[in-house]
Amino acid sequence: MSSHNIPRRHRVAALLGAALIISPFVVSFAQSAGNTGVSNVVATTQTPVAGITAPNGSFAPIVAADKPAVVTVTTVMKAQPANDDDGMPLGNSPFDQYFRQFFGDQGMPAPRTPPQQAQRAEALGSGFIVSADGTIVTNNHVVDGASSIKVTLDDGTELPAKLIGRDAKNDLAVLKIKADKPLPTVKWGDSDRLMTGDQVLAIGNPFGIGTTVTAGIVSARGRDLHSGPFDDFIQIDAPINHGNSGGPLVDVNGNVVGINTAIYSPNGGSVGVGFAIPSDQAQKVVAKLMKDGSIQYGYLGVEIQPVTPDVASAIGLDHPGGALVSKVNDSSPAASAGVEAGDVITGFAGQDVKDPKDLSRAVADVAPGAKESLDIWRKGKAMQISVNVGQNSDDVKTASTDDSGMPSAEQGSRAPAIGLGLMDITPDIRQEMNLADNEHGAVVARVSPDKAAAAAGIQPGDIIVAVNQAPVKSARQVTQAIAQASKSGRKSVLLLVERDGGQIYVAVPFANG
Repeated sequence: MSSHNIPRRHRVAALLGAALIISPFVVSFAQSAGNTGVSNVVATTQTPVAGITAPNGSFAPIVAADKPAVVTVTTVMKAQPANDDDGMPLGNSPFDQYFRQFFGDQGMPAPRTPPQQAQRAEALGSGFIVSADGTIVTNNHVVDGASSIKVTLDDGTELPAKLIGRDAKNDLAVLKIKADKPLPTVKWGDSDRLMTGDQVLAIGNPFGIGTTVTAGIVSARGRDLHSGPFDDFIQIDAPINHGNSGGPLVDVNGNVVGINTAIYSPNGGSVGVGFAIPSDQAQKVVAKLMKDGSIQYGYLGVEIQPVTPDVASAIGLDHPGGALVSKVNDSSPAASAGVEAGDVITGFAGQDVKDPKDLSRAVADVAPGAKESLDIWRKGKAMQISVNVGQNSDDVKTASTDDSGMPSAEQGSRAPAIGLGLMDITPDIRQEMNLADNEHGAVVARVSPDKAAAAAGIQPGDIIVAVNQAPVKSARQVTQAIAQASKSGRKSVLLLVERDGGQIYVAVPFANG
C-alpha cells in the first residue's frame, strides 16, 4: 500500500507511532513520525516454545516467558507556554498540533486550554527489557521531549528511568532502570529469516489498559512509509493500537523480531495494518546507543532520484538502476569529490546501488571521515571517484548555479514534440518569480494537457535549466536541445527542472508527443 494513495487524514495515522497522551482535560493520541531501521529476526522453519504448534495449540507458554520482560513507559512532558511570541493562546501540550492533525478532518475541535494556563501531559508507550541489569528498548517518539521518564514493570513496580541514548532516524531509544534484583529479559531473534505468513505476537500496553497480547501473521516485508532513509518495516495484522509503540513483536520461539512502531488507521484504532522495525537493524542500533548514546551517520550532500526506463534511455544507460543526482549541495563531500548533477551513482564502497534507498542506507551506515569509492555513469561513460564521507546534518546548503551571461528575450518558444510553451527569464519575470540574478534557463509558460510533458509531470512555472545534462540559458536553447535529442534517435529527453527551490530530473518520452 503506497502512502501516496492514502487520504491525507489516514496517512497522518499511518506514519505516526502509537504513544498514548493523557492530559487533565482529554485523553487522546499523540503521534510522532516513526523513522525506522531495518531487519533481524526468526527462522522460516520455526520450533514453537514448549512444543506448541499454533494456531491449533496455545501461545500461553510464549506469553508466560516474554510478558514479564515487557514494560510500560510513562513520560512527563512540560507543555508549551500558554501564549506564543505573538500573544496567541496555545494548546494544552506540545502535542496540540497533532491533536489538530488527527481530529481536524473529522470536524472535532482540537483540545485547548484557557489563555495564560500551561498544562503538563503524560505519554504512555511500551518497551522491553534486553538485559537483566535493566536496559530497556523502546521507540524514540515515546520519549522524545520528555522531562522525566518512568517505567512500570509487569508486576506493577514503578521505577525512574534514565535515557541512555536515542536515534530519531531509526525511531529507537534505550533506557536504563535500577532494580534490587535481576530482571526478566527477552532475546533478540533473526528478522532476516522472517517470511510473509509467519505467525507473530505483539505485546504492549494499548490505551494504557495494561499489558496486552495480540496474535497475527506477517502481512508483508520491506514496507517504505517515506518517513526516513531506513524504512524497511515489517507489516503485520496482529492488532496494535496507541500505547503499543516500543513493545516487542515476537515469533513463535518467543524471540523479538521487531519493535511495534506505527499503524495505518482511518479512525485512530487498529484496522489490522501495523508496522514494526525489524530486529536485525534495531539490534545494531541499540548496541551503538548502549555504547555511545548516539549515532553519527555518513553524509554525501546530494539530492537523488530513481532512474526510470525513460531516464535510462535519455542518458544512454542500457537498463534502469542506480541513483540519479539532481543536485549537489554546495561545499559538500560530494561537491569536493567532483560529483555533478546528472551523474548516476551505480555503486558505493564496492557495493551495487540499485536505487536511491540503497545509496541512502549505504552512506548513512558509513562512519564520517571514511574514504569510499563512488561508481558513476556520466555522459555515456562509466568512471570511479573517491569521496571523503562527511557527517550528516540537517543544515544543507543549496547548490549554486552557473553565473555566466543573460539569456536572450525570445517569447513563446515551443517544443511541440512534447507539448511545452517556453519563455526566457526576462528582468520582469525574474522579479515576478523572485529569481536570483544568476538563475538561467527557460520558464515553462504552458503545458499541453494531452502531450508527453504533462504526463511526465512538467508544470507551468517550472524552470528548465538543463537538457540531456547540458545547461541551457534560453527558451531557444531548450527547444534546439529537445529537437536534437529527438533527431538522435533517443526515445526520451532528460530535463533538469527547478521547482520551489529544488531540482529534479524529468524524462519526457517522445513517443507520446
